[in-house]
Amino acid sequence: MWLLHLLADPAPVVAEAARVLRPGGVSLATVDKDAAHLVGSDLCALVEPFHDRRPADAAERVIAHAAGHGLRPRGRVTFVGHCQGRTPDRLARDVRAGRVCAAGGEEPARRLERLPHPETPRPGPTCTVPAPGR
Repeated sequence: MWLLHLLADPAPVVAEAARVLRPGGVSLATVDKDAAHLVGSDLCALVEPFHDRRPADAAERVIAHAAGHGLRPRGRVTFVGHCQGRTPDRLARDVRAGRVCAAGGEEPARRLERLPHPETPRPGPTCTVPAPGR
């Protein structure tokens, strides 16, 4: 699921996944999406102070909700989000639209636009997918 990072509370989605999961089944969802984009680039240095410290898709929150519904860890995998490397221009648009760093207001967007090579993608994120199951 590329969904949990869009929610204020992941609990209802995790509960529904647990409800419909058959015995032996596994639920997969990406977690820590915004944090995955903090890869040490010049973009990261600008936006990191504006990141939510307890996002809805925080791994520990999602795993705790899953455990509350009887699901237990079955594995975890990471993958590099190829073609997801952000450019300063694109990230500035996302900031202005409130999709990233909503608490930062206009200032992070202006800083991003001043970075060199504003259309050059920075490194892609390393995404994490825990696999709670029955």
